[in-house]
Amino acid sequence: MSEAKDEIILRGLKENNLKNVDLNIPKEKIIVFTGLSGSGKSSVVFDTLATESRRQMTLNYPLYVRNQMPRYERPHADLMQNLSPVVVVEQRPIGGNSRSTVGTFMDIHPLIRLLFSRIGEPAIGSASDFSSQSSFGRCPQCSGFGEVITPDINKMIDYDKSLRDYAVKFKPLSPSGWQGRWMMTGGLFDPDKPIKDYSEEERRLLLYGPPEGEKVFAPFHTKNGPQPHEWDGLLPRFTRLYINRDVTKLKEVSQDDVLAVSTHALCPTCQGSGLNPKVLECKINGVNIAEYDQLELTELLEELKNIKGPMGESIALQAIPLIQQLVDMGLGYLSLSRKMGTLSGGEAQRVKIARHLGSSLNNITYIFDEPSAGLHPEEVDMLIQMLQSIKEQHNTVIVIEHDLSVIKAADEIIEMGPGAGVHGGEVVYQGKLEGLHNSPAATILNYSLNINKNPRDIKGHFTIKNASHNNLKNISVNIPKNVLVAICGVSGSGKSSLMLEAFAESYPETIMVGQGSIGISSRSTLATYMGIMDDIRSIFSKETGQPAGLFSFNSLGACPACEGKGVITPDVAFADPVTIPCEACAGTRYSDEALAYRYQDKNIVEILDLTIDEVLTYFQMPKIIKRVITLKDVGLGYLTLGQTTSSLSGGEIQRLKLASHLQKEGQIYLLDEPSLGLHVKDNGKLLDVFQTLVNRGNSVIIIEHNLDFIAASDWVIELGPGGGKQGGHIIFEGVPEEMLHAETWTAKWLKLTCAET
Repeated sequence: MSEAKDEIILRGLKENNLKNVDLNIPKEKIIVFTGLSGSGKSSVVFDTLATESRRQMTLNYPLYVRNQMPRYERPHADLMQNLSPVVVVEQRPIGGNSRSTVGTFMDIHPLIRLLFSRIGEPAIGSASDFSSQSSFGRCPQCSGFGEVITPDINKMIDYDKSLRDYAVKFKPLSPSGWQGRWMMTGGLFDPDKPIKDYSEEERRLLLYGPPEGEKVFAPFHTKNGPQPHEWDGLLPRFTRLYINRDVTKLKEVSQDDVLAVSTHALCPTCQGSGLNPKVLECKINGVNIAEYDQLELTELLEELKNIKGPMGESIALQAIPLIQQLVDMGLGYLSLSRKMGTLSGGEAQRVKIARHLGSSLNNITYIFDEPSAGLHPEEVDMLIQMLQSIKEQHNTVIVIEHDLSVIKAADEIIEMGPGAGVHGGEVVYQGKLEGLHNSPAATILNYSLNINKNPRDIKGHFTIKNASHNNLKNISVNIPKNVLVAICGVSGSGKSSLMLEAFAESYPETIMVGQGSIGISSRSTLATYMGIMDDIRSIFSKETGQPAGLFSFNSLGACPACEGKGVITPDVAFADPVTIPCEACAGTRYSDEALAYRYQDKNIVEILDLTIDEVLTYFQMPKIIKRVITLKDVGLGYLTLGQTTSSLSGGEIQRLKLASHLQKEGQIYLLDEPSLGLHVKDNGKLLDVFQTLVNRGNSVIIIEHNLDFIAASDWVIELGPGGGKQGGHIIFEGVPEEMLHAETWTAKWLKLTCAET
């Protein structure tokens, strides 16, 4: 009986595409789940194991507490036994607002504030007074944001136009808004005279309002007749309404709209710290809290270790282990003030991992979703050591992974497949690494690295001169045109600064495919995301004479019982939530009336059930065919038109984004780590897409750690040698074959991998 408890027992798993899967997962081991994107890895690990563990954990709390907690539906499975509490580290971008930093995310910053409030000189007050979000602590000039935003009159006004012709380029103050209409009808200004033809007095009144101490009124027309309203000038009005308040709360204007007609610069009062100058006078060993925030973490460790005295030491000793975890994860070049939103995928992943490493609890199941994503091979080595240290604390480590190094470090490998989507959902191999070589179904080890020995000729270059963004050391570089270029280097070496900032500024026409997630919902499908659903509805409408809305489950065609959701979630009070298919439409989402109409012998549901491969032989419309081919090109031919974007895996979402951009007619494609979430087999398909793009005369530049992509490129540029202050230099430029004779981190792993294969 005791032996049975040493493994997690799962029977009859049926979530998503799982085909009645049975699994025994040993505890206190490193278990790697691998397989093609969409093969069922996440369905086992997240949708079944993690969900059930969390559901059972909440059952330990009283009902009134459970009501306030997330509620989980029991996964579709016959039996789930011997689960332990789970800690999940997912690939999803870290949320939080624009003020979220490494220090706040890791809960280090509250300790630093406490430290300054206790031993800083001269003494200020409580720990909260050291925050830019407190009434005392925030800078009076920039309200704690660290930047001063001021309206730019040249961006806001087109002097050659009249008010009626939209001389004011800021929408809420233009004729389309009530304020713009008031300016035209109030009698103070001629709405049809170009601004450049106004007298000096008229122009000053329009832009800056009346002289100080005076008031000017203009009638504002309401349903009760004209009402006198004070005119204060365009710039004072803009400042009052759109700068001196929280723009994120406005409904009709975004922060981007405001910034488009403004300039923003470092606040001269607080030098960007967002803190009151009185707070900045308080120091520990000659360093204030803003300078603490700017130190690289390795430097911050030294400062904390130099603190003497029982009170200061006791607080510093609580912060040191948290910072040390980040340093051990290779993030010593970051600072506490680094905004979470500016981290690369690999950096954000490691910060999330570090946050969980301080726990001394054991017998926990740690679940990692592709922890190697965004990591250089040198950093993957560090990651493997971290996974092993978690295991040694008597924990179970479950990893979804495609990286061969991580797979080789596993105690047990479980490969899902054999294909993806409807062709996946089965366990094709479970066992040790040695057995994987003999498994006919397993694919991960059938791998060889192919160095491009015939790179394309280079006939032109994109030029970046004297780039100094972030940690870049005033570098100039020529990036070849019309070939496949790989930009590589360890995390923090300056890849994103060079390409996503310096390059994008010099070449704004670049088509950029980033790491950001797509807007996903249960009502968004592959057809809607790719922009062909309207065309399909139009085809049905022309064929049947019915309104196009009848063929949308978000409009006239929605099933009246479930309102187009396809499922019903009855209110079960405090019991576990339960989702059941709608009986009225059998889960199709459509009304009987919508399903009664057909095009080429298929109703709208049967059309949406077609796979991408099948659609190519069904429709003739060039636009539909063109867009569907891009999905097939990126290896998504097995998905159906009606598949919801919320059901896609990380690798599938990455390729879907790429497919949507391939429709564009562009000359320069810049992709940020396109291999994220991809199996070795999928890499080949994506490389084929890139090579085809280049063959058509486009330039393709990829920021990549994946050695397959680096080896297959025509030209490689590596930044480094380290991250942060140690980065920002060009340390290699050349063809892949030349890299085999270089002495860089990427070259080291390229040579090692070539030797192994």
